[in-house]
Amino acid sequence: MTHDHDLVLRPTAAQTEAALNPPPGRNGGDLVIETLTGLGATTVFGLPGQHALGMFDALRRSSLRYVGLRVENNAGFAADAYGRITGEAAPLLLSTGPGALMSLAALQEAAAASAPVLAIGSQIPAAGLGGGRHGYLHELRDQQASFRDVVKSVHTVRTQSQIPSAIAAAWESALTAPHGPVWVEIPQDVLVAETALPVVTAMDATPEDIAPRPELTALAAHLLANAERPAIIAGGGVVRSDASGKLRALAERLDIPVVTTFGGKGAFPWEHPLSLQSWLEDRHTTDFLEDADVLLVVGSGLGELSSNYHTFAPRGRVIQIEADAGKLESNHPALGIHADARLALQALLETAPERRDPTAPERVRTVLAKVRERIAAQDLDLEQQVVAAVRAALPARSPSFWDMTILAYWAWSAFDARHPNTMHSAQGAGGLGYAFPAALGAAVADPSQPVLAVSGDGGAMYSIAELATARQYGLDVTWLIVDDGGYGILREYMTDAFGETTGTELTRPDFVALAESFGVPGTLASPESLTADLTKALATPGPSVVVLPALLRMFEPTHL
Repeated sequence: MTHDHDLVLRPTAAQTEAALNPPPGRNGGDLVIETLTGLGATTVFGLPGQHALGMFDALRRSSLRYVGLRVENNAGFAADAYGRITGEAAPLLLSTGPGALMSLAALQEAAAASAPVLAIGSQIPAAGLGGGRHGYLHELRDQQASFRDVVKSVHTVRTQSQIPSAIAAAWESALTAPHGPVWVEIPQDVLVAETALPVVTAMDATPEDIAPRPELTALAAHLLANAERPAIIAGGGVVRSDASGKLRALAERLDIPVVTTFGGKGAFPWEHPLSLQSWLEDRHTTDFLEDADVLLVVGSGLGELSSNYHTFAPRGRVIQIEADAGKLESNHPALGIHADARLALQALLETAPERRDPTAPERVRTVLAKVRERIAAQDLDLEQQVVAAVRAALPARSPSFWDMTILAYWAWSAFDARHPNTMHSAQGAGGLGYAFPAALGAAVADPSQPVLAVSGDGGAMYSIAELATARQYGLDVTWLIVDDGGYGILREYMTDAFGETTGTELTRPDFVALAESFGVPGTLASPESLTADLTKALATPGPSVVVLPALLRMFEPTHL
């Protein structure tokens, strides 16, 4: 009897000849680049450094597109966005020590947001590994240790023959649900030494999808079909698994209201009669969800931002579908189904009988009306005007990337993303400086649509250097900078908590003049001109900056 695992693909005569006579002048870096090409990569991000030059030298002998940023952390954000937009593992090439460590905040965001990033860094020469203090440039006692708590997996190479297998294992890890960043490190001497190994050929490191257990989806379907007041919370896992169509079909089949988390923006149509939109930082929404007798949570761990800061306390039965086993029942007891959202929703669609509830749309309208009344009582017309202006200017399928800034906090709740996988923010890890370099990565991933980045003046200063990157590559990104002279949200938090602020007020540049010094067109906007200014900038190829001087305020929290 022959088993599948007994079958071995035999090399052709041409493959044997190529293996016996590899081209001269290759080094360990070529093995890295050849492996990435064989796995299907087309683009790499990064920033060169002394120990990593073997990889960068090999790039010029390859078909890979290299996009170099000015700061490693920003290169990580760009790779993060590329992974989110394409669903592919985004290679990120870094150097040892300081260069590697500069990427950690970006990799933390990729981990929190389940973005597949394949970070490949150099190391000191192999003779220096093992913890001794040899005094090499960039030396760390244990470089891996700095990454181990951030990334999904760590892969160390010590010889050239290990390079293809280590990178393939890392690639598979990055793309195994939940997606995330991984770390590979290769010593400098291994990268620069000439190699006689054959050219790396095509490789398959595609992971299997996580299928749900049928007895669990059968029970979930029964609970939902027989519920009196069911509700659905749709998270980022619905977007990442391309399951928004199946989510809509299930909601319509069972007449179930749907709210999306901030990471799940666009997973359900904003104006649908069953759409509670994404007003999760609102007590009216929280009360509605708590009153559900069966609550289906798809692709969300119900973390801080998705639970109205952990004030949400469901009273009914919770069903949780989640590809990240670590998030299953981590905040609330549930019928936990470890599965890809798309496969689990398909199983529910195939199992659940139709359920009709003519009261569902009216109950949704009642909640949204209460939300609107609450906001209308707070004198926040400017903020709503700015959100509406951005939405009016942004093409429906253009992606947007939002920094940790007051306008983004509004957008989480109030912005209609229109389509899945078009609105992204740094709300996973919550670090500053995400929006603009991430938007650059998205523009590289899909140049067919203009991209919008939104920052405050404080967060913008983290990324100013990347205006040079945008200009160098001609990337079609419009950067909206809301200038309020400080860290606006921290100003609000400190004023509310302590009555005064410390460290929140900032001297900032003339952003329009600064953009123009990079050769990037700049526009000074007003709330009244914002739609027209953004529309023009987004319609003009290449990078642009629009600056809006405005002091925005947040709506009152309901979790305190």
